Amino acid sequence: MKADLSEFYPIILQELVNTLIMVGITLVLAALIGIPLGILLYATGRGNVLENRAVNVTLNFLINTIRPIPFIIFLVALIPITRFLVGTSIGIWAAIFPMTLAASLSIARVVENNIISVDKGVIEAAEAMGSTKFDILFKVLVPEAAGALILGLTFTTVSLIEFSAVAGLVGAGGIGYLAFTYGYQRFDVAVMFITVLILIILVQIVQFIGNKIANIYTSRL
Repeated sequence: MKADLSEFYPIILQELVNTLIMVGITLVLAALIGIPLGILLYATGRGNVLENRAVNVTLNFLINTIRPIPFIIFLVALIPITRFLVGTSIGIWAAIFPMTLAASLSIARVVENNIISVDKGVIEAAEAMGSTKFDILFKVLVPEAAGALILGLTFTTVSLIEFSAVAGLVGAGGIGYLAFTYGYQRFDVAVMFITVLILIILVQIVQFIGNKIANIYTSRL
């Protein structure tokens, strides 16, 4: 069954807005959770300012357990919890909960890895000037890693676009929903092409903006 493209454009505009809402809200929530979590993950590591083996091992176990799970499986597995917390298992808000949880853990790992990768010479120079461990963490390491963190958030945003498309398969709406219901179930090649093209364009825009912001930040250091 072929969709009338003239009637389809308002639908695709609405679902594009739904995708942007899902990705935008999830990115903000995931960053608010994931960035502090990543800093805590680093800070509780051996020899760091808040060294705590129990906390560090627990966080690492949680992240290493959840991150490898394919998002579609993670999404379905969380349906009972999502329904309890949100009141429904379909729609934008039902998708935002599992997307936020998955993305926040990914961001936490990105933050930790980028802080760890900061040149040791920078740390030694700060220590030589008498900086405390807290000062080194928040005034040296985090700012030094910020450029890479921006690129990490860009990568996460791209992943969220993918997540939103997957969430569309279980009734969350968005571009993925259109691709599945109109493109796949109704065998409409034109609709499938348009939705895939939109997803590609979104990814290219996000990557371009992320790279630009990271370059501007690093050029000022």
